[in-house]
This record gives sequence, C-alpha cells and structure tokens, in this order.
Amino acid sequence: MRIEDIFQDLPVLQTERLRLRKLSMHDVEDVFAYASSPEVARYVVWTAHETIEDSRTFVASVLEQYDNGVISPWGIENRDNGRLIGTCGFASWNISHARAEIGYALGREYWGRGYMTEAARHALAFGFEHMGLNRIQARCEVDNVGSARVMEKIGMSYEGTLRQQMFVKGTYRDMKMYSVLRRDWR
Repeated sequence: MRIEDIFQDLPVLQTERLRLRKLSMHDVEDVFAYASSPEVARYVVWTAHETIEDSRTFVASVLEQYDNGVISPWGIENRDNGRLIGTCGFASWNISHARAEIGYALGREYWGRGYMTEAARHALAFGFEHMGLNRIQARCEVDNVGSARVMEKIGMSYEGTLRQQMFVKGTYRDMKMYSVLRRDWR
C-alpha cells in the first residue's frame, strides 16, 4: 500500500451529522471563522489565523497535499448547515509499522456536542479498514481536557505523558499519549 493511493483520492465519509470531505477554496471563510479563535488555537501547533489570507494559505497548502498524494486532513462539514466546522485526519503514517497518528481541530461553537468524537471515530474506522493500520495514536497537551476526553470516547487508552515532547509557540510542552490497537477497536 502507498500513501498516495489513499490521500490522492481521499474519499468522503458520512456520519449521522457530518460529512468528512476534502477541503476546497470555497471553505476559506469557514476555516477563518474557526481558525481565528485563540481558544481553538490554544492547544494546537499553529497560531490563530489573523487574516483571511492566513486561511487561504492553509487551504491552498492542503489542496497541494491532496494533489501530491501526501497525508492530509478531511474537512468536517456540518450536514445541517453545510458549513465547514473543523478538520480531522491523519498527521503521520508509518506504513512499515502499520501505525498512524490522528489530529483534529473544531470550531469553538461546536465544542461539547460530540462532533469531534463522531468525526474521529470514523477516521479510526477508515484507518483500520482501508489503511491496514494496527495502531492509531494521538497526543494532546496535558491541560487539554477536551481532546483527552475525545480520545477516551473513541476507545483510545492513555499510555503516559511524554515530558517536554514538543516545542510549540516558544515553550516545551508535555503531551499525553493515547492509542488504540486493531485488536481492541470496536
């Protein structure tokens, strides 16, 4: 299996309330709506978007990733209103070890409603069913209670804290590591 076989033609995934799909340039304003929030950007590696051009640059880079068949996220579309409310997908994939890592971001107004759990659960299913993964992992900063809760709800187990594992926004950050194995996935 090759990474480009999956990500060059990233399929649409439907959930009860969401559509996970490729981003498009039509999503720039919706991306800016969530990515400009300091609360959303607090626990991620990127800084809050300051201008619509920041969001345009982000979307253009993801479109280039799709074209090149490299790992790239799904946009999360709310099926009720057609708005893009975040992203979810694989951040890395080690084919030799059948291991990948997921990451996600969601607009502040959608927190606490189970949307990210719904999206991430479908990303896990895709990883196990279509990417041949044995292990899917995710990390979050130790203070990011909401993200840790999503990982627990999708069946991941806490493995430990990686001390000063990432240098983000000028400081070393401790990261909680979670994972789920194929044999444990339901």
